[in-house]
Amino acid sequence: MPTSAPAAPAPHLARPHRPVLVAGTLGELSGPRHGIVELPLRLWWNPQRAFDLDQPTMLAWMYENVLREAVRIEELRRHLDGPTLIRLWPELNLPRGVRAAWEARHPALRRTTAAA
Repeated sequence: MPTSAPAAPAPHLARPHRPVLVAGTLGELSGPRHGIVELPLRLWWNPQRAFDLDQPTMLAWMYENVLREAVRIEELRRHLDGPTLIRLWPELNLPRGVRAAWEARHPALRRTTAAA
C-alpha cells in the first residue's frame, strides 16, 4: 500500500500568486502613528502616495495596502504600528487570505474582531 507524505498547508494568499507576509510579533511593528507618510511606489502605485495618518480613513487605507502588498518584513516594520493595527483590525477591508494569515499568527487580532 503506497503512502504519501501529508500535504503541506497551503499558504494564505494576499492575491493570486502572492503569499501573505506576516510579522513574527506585533511588537516589532513600530511604524508611525501620526503625520504624513509617503508609501514607496512598490506598495502604492499611484502618483499621490502620501497618507495623512491623522485622518482615520487614510490611516485604514494605508494599512490595508501595506498588509496586501508587503513582500519584505522591513516594509511591515516601517509602515505599521502594532497597537494601531490591533485597534484598526476589525475595520480593515482585507482579502480573506490576509486576514486568516494574520489572525492565525496573532490570536489577539482574532479576539479584537470577535469583540467588535
